Amino acid sequence: MDRVRVVVVEDNQVFRETLELLLQLRADIDVVALVSTGDAAPAVCAELKPDVVLMDYRMPGLNGTQATEAVLREAPGVQVVCLTASVSKRETEQLLAAGAVACVMKDDDLEEIVRAIHRAAGRPTTA
Repeated sequence: MDRVRVVVVEDNQVFRETLELLLQLRADIDVVALVSTGDAAPAVCAELKPDVVLMDYRMPGLNGTQATEAVLREAPGVQVVCLTASVSKRETEQLLAAGAVACVMKDDDLEEIVRAIHRAAGRPTTA
């Protein structure tokens, strides 16, 4: 089975790099880019055409909702999963309305985050 190609959009460098390390240890996921701002995400996604974007919500510049809309304009077909430390019900609704397919929390178990990535990519979940 092909690996799920993932772009991580996260402004916290330590979290971004830790998540990359954890995901790269898996045989079923390939992190193709790390992006530190929502502003940079659309161009990266248009160029690399990942299967899934893990999108932080609270970032300088474009927030998760705005960045999701921009990514989907530039890279139609990409699936966006919001990954955040805290998001209100209203913010979750905005993200889903913008085109995100799921929202998971940063403190969720890694396997839950991986399941969300697989579901977004339309791949069977193994965990």
